[in-house]
Amino acid sequence: MQLTKYTHACVRLDEGDRTLVIDPGVFSELDAALDGADAVLITHEHADHLHADRLSDALTANPRLQVWAPLSVVETLDEFGDQVVAVDPGQDFEAAGFRVQTFGGQHAVIHPSIPVIANIGYLVDNSVYHPGDSFSVPSVDVSTLLLPTHAPWSKTAEVIDFAVAVRAPQVFQIHDSLITGIAANMIEGHVARIAEPFGVTFQHLAPLESVGV
Repeated sequence: MQLTKYTHACVRLDEGDRTLVIDPGVFSELDAALDGADAVLITHEHADHLHADRLSDALTANPRLQVWAPLSVVETLDEFGDQVVAVDPGQDFEAAGFRVQTFGGQHAVIHPSIPVIANIGYLVDNSVYHPGDSFSVPSVDVSTLLLPTHAPWSKTAEVIDFAVAVRAPQVFQIHDSLITGIAANMIEGHVARIAEPFGVTFQHLAPLESVGV
C-alpha cells in the first residue's frame, strides 16, 4: 500500500480503491488528506490530531465515510450515528477493508496537573503502526513505525528508546511540526544512528511525500 505523510501527525494509506486516513488534525493538509477517504482513525481528541469541524463536514458530505475513535471523540460526533464507532485497546476490526488492531489506551503524561485522556494506537494491515501521542509498544511485530519525534510530553531519549523497543525495520517521523528544522535534524539523526544497530532504518518524509509500505 502507499503511505502519504501530511504535516504533523496525519497520514493516508491507499491500496487499490481503498483509502484510510489517520489523525487529520488542524496542522495538516486536510483537503488532500480527506479527499475520497473511505475511513478515518482518530487516536485522540487533541486538535493537532482531530479537526472536528472538517471531519464533520466530510461525514456530512459522504454518508459512507466511517470513523473509529476513542469514546470521548465519538460523543462529540453523536449526530452521525453509526458512521462513528468507539474503540478501545485490544480490538481487531476492518476499516475500509484494512485490518486494524488497537493498542495502548492512554495519552502520554504532559504534566501531572494536566488530566490524562484516552489515546488509541492503530496497527494497520499488520504493517503500519501509528501510536498517536504515546510510546505504547504493540505486542505484535510491526514493519513500519510512525515515530512521534517531538511533543510536549516527550524527550529525545524516549523517542529513541521507543524506536528501539518497537524494532520496526522501517521508521518514518510524525508529530514533527512544532520545532525548527535544526532541532528536527538533530533528533532524527540520533534516532537513525542509535536505532540502526537494532535493525531499524529511519527515513525522513516531507509533507505530501508518499512511499510504498
